[in-house]
Amino acid sequence: MSASFDTLPQLDPTAFAPIDGEALAGDAGPHHPPRILVLYGSLRERAYSRLVAEEAGRLLQAFGCEVATFDPRDLPLPDAEGPEHPRVAALRELATWAEGMVWVSPERHGAMTAVMKAQIDWLPLSLGGIRPTQGKTLAVMQVCGGSQSFNAVNQMRILGRWMRMLTIPNQSSVPKAFNEFDDHGRMRPSPYYQRIVDVCEELVKFTWLTRGRADYLTDRYSERVESAAQLSARVNQRDL
Repeated sequence: MSASFDTLPQLDPTAFAPIDGEALAGDAGPHHPPRILVLYGSLRERAYSRLVAEEAGRLLQAFGCEVATFDPRDLPLPDAEGPEHPRVAALRELATWAEGMVWVSPERHGAMTAVMKAQIDWLPLSLGGIRPTQGKTLAVMQVCGGSQSFNAVNQMRILGRWMRMLTIPNQSSVPKAFNEFDDHGRMRPSPYYQRIVDVCEELVKFTWLTRGRADYLTDRYSERVESAAQLSARVNQRDL
């Protein structure tokens, strides 16, 4: 898929490099467009994490991805409802569908927001014999109301590891985010925007490179020793 620069006026077309998926996937790898789920962590009317998520979605599409963005509005708090709640079911279905994710959170009180954490907490490590996050790629970004900080992205990296995801090295933190967007909610050209392009480009490359090999990369000795029945009995021995 070629980039539509009409919707990406901040990009320099001469510097934009399409992803060579064939070179990364190899002959045996999947060759459909990478499927990326984008989550953001604010319900405000003018939520800068959502605006960054939207910019990331446009860029990912320009890099040839199929993109879904989850709206966290009306998602119940973890354990306040069951997994059959429509919004929980929708989130879990998207997580299973996705081959990579982008998490974008504001930093509030030195941490990611409760809205961001609630979405992640609704994603189980195992779902009907399928691990919906294991071996999938992850990019983390944050927006700041003041000076640049990295507390939220650092926390999300820890969560990504806990969810057995392959978190890419690059990340983005946008300080004083209120200065970085115009009245139409589009991000102004800046080094911060360029970093978001870098993060999206790297995520797509890593997704092409690893998604066809995820099962092999996450195959573990301990899990080969332990039978599925033993594993289920151990992890479900009590309801936390």
